Amino acid sequence: MQLDGKIAVVWGGGGSVGAAAAGAFARDGASVFLAGRSLPSLERTAGEIESAGGAVEVAQVDVLDVAAANAFADDVADRAGRIDVSFDALSNDDEQGTLLLDLEVDQLVRPVEKAMRSRFATTKAVARHMVGRRSGVILTVTGGYRESFPSLGGTIVAWAALEALCRQWASELGPHGVRVVWLRTTGIADSIPDTGDALADLGTGFGEGMTREQIIADMRQTTLLDRLPSLADVGNVAAFLASDGAAAMTSTFGNISCGSILD
Repeated sequence: MQLDGKIAVVWGGGGSVGAAAAGAFARDGASVFLAGRSLPSLERTAGEIESAGGAVEVAQVDVLDVAAANAFADDVADRAGRIDVSFDALSNDDEQGTLLLDLEVDQLVRPVEKAMRSRFATTKAVARHMVGRRSGVILTVTGGYRESFPSLGGTIVAWAALEALCRQWASELGPHGVRVVWLRTTGIADSIPDTGDALADLGTGFGEGMTREQIIADMRQTTLLDRLPSLADVGNVAAFLASDGAAAMTSTFGNISCGSILD
């Protein structure tokens, strides 16, 4: 098991992406500590991990409260002895579906500000413990900001800012033996709502009146592999990036877009 004995923190562990990463970490031998605002969602993820024989604990944490994020990381490090892996799967409050000409500045800035505040808080909270041991891996998730098209609004700006923040953390933490990597993906098949109306309600401006199958078919046309990434793909790649098998990788990403994002 490539993460045997590792201590992994998953911020946003109650969401589908966080749960996928947490499950993969536990399957590969890590003890997992889940943090997030929704205790029922965290407990659901924990139940799935425990049913598969994994070790997991949960804590209700609002990471926009910097003191709370620090307290959670301190508690994990005190009880487990260290933090080896941190995976941030928090939402940025997407702002899509409107042209920039029609956006208010607050709409543009909101997802950027949340991405910066949350990722800065979670990274700093765990990095303090990793630097002293000269070891650790910090991961997050972004999207395809280089392939822009109309109406992506603040969401695509947040992705670009987030990758810039990751690169800066990597440059400063690298000399201390800490790696910073991220997953770059697009629509994940398992996470697409049952109806286009539900997807439109998320503010994407896409899919209204379409069935789930129609949405997936449209999105598949943008890929090279004629399929969308799955939550299993997210977990598998996250576990590899967190492992010693990726020890030479930092300030870079795993592209799990099935070829819809070209580098």
